[in-house]
Amino acid sequence: MDSETRTYRTGDTDTVRDITRDCAAFASGRGDGLLHVFVPHATAGIAIIETGAGSDDDLLAALGDLLPADDRWRHRHGSPGHGRSHVMPALVPPYATVPVLDGELALGTWQSICLVDVNVDNAEREVRLSFLAGG
Repeated sequence: MDSETRTYRTGDTDTVRDITRDCAAFASGRGDGLLHVFVPHATAGIAIIETGAGSDDDLLAALGDLLPADDRWRHRHGSPGHGRSHVMPALVPPYATVPVLDGELALGTWQSICLVDVNVDNAEREVRLSFLAGG
């Protein structure tokens, strides 16, 4: 297994960041196998969605509706509504696995690999990319 960690700046607003190009570059030339994408944070996730046509904004809107940034959360340190950030990975898990065929991601036409971060208290996130070669 070969792994690499990359750091992304997500800033101080709810973010869906497309990391597909970095994932494709990591998998390039590696043959057949699986790319595992993992974010080692309790308040971020990985989603495979369409981007650029409003779906990324729709995801953030849906998360805002399901997990409002208000004072209802028991986990209360940090900015108002911070507790929602700790619930979000139950809906958007901290990992995704994508097939790789002949060194290329086997994603559908409109699928992108995205880092999802609604924790406005942490501006940087690490993402671990691991390639598991086929046997």
